[in-house]
Amino acid sequence: MAMTYQIAAIGDWESVMGFRALGLDTYPVVDAAEAREKIRELAKGNCAVIYLTEQLAKDLEDVISRYKDEIRPAIILIPGRQGSLGIGRNNIQRAIERAVGADIL
Repeated sequence: MAMTYQIAAIGDWESVMGFRALGLDTYPVVDAAEAREKIRELAKGNCAVIYLTEQLAKDLEDVISRYKDEIRPAIILIPGRQGSLGIGRNNIQRAIERAVGADIL
């Protein structure tokens, strides 16, 4: 029997509720502390991907670092309702540089 994995979105209510229409589990939170606990809870379960708003991610570098080399959950940063802070793009650029040894973006 195949394992079913969860995909979640964590952020402010306005930023994550649209993901519910796509079938993702949504977790509106009010601050970084609440997001930190939700990420830890999801990581202990069967969550494979967590979409996290950049606004929260800027205060959760320790949590993001903790899971960046793990197979799951993959934490993917998304812009929130306030727009992009560029953190997600910077993380992708660093990962590519590690993988290929050069900045190709």
